[in-house]
Amino acid sequence: MESQYAKMAKIFKALSDPKRVKIVDMLSCGDMCGCVLLKCFEITQPTLAHDMKVLTEAGIVTSRRDGKKTIYSLDRKAMVKVNIQLQKMTKMDCGD
Repeated sequence: MESQYAKMAKIFKALSDPKRVKIVDMLSCGDMCGCVLLKCFEITQPTLAHDMKVLTEAGIVTSRRDGKKTIYSLDRKAMVKVNIQLQKMTKMDCGD
């Protein structure tokens, strides 16, 4: 079973690329088709597919098929968990 620290590290690694951070920001406004995301960046489809795979495997983005299109969504529950964990990690109370 993956530890909480390993999960957090995977998420941070996924967000270490500015393009992926922008994708997450865009998805925070609502679901998007991969074709729409592709138009926003000067990258190839395989590059976008790789980035989306990284975000999906990190657990912060989900995908579903709609005919020939892939629709991506931000996993808001996962992002809330990340936020809570960051708040816990930055608390000044260390049990002293």
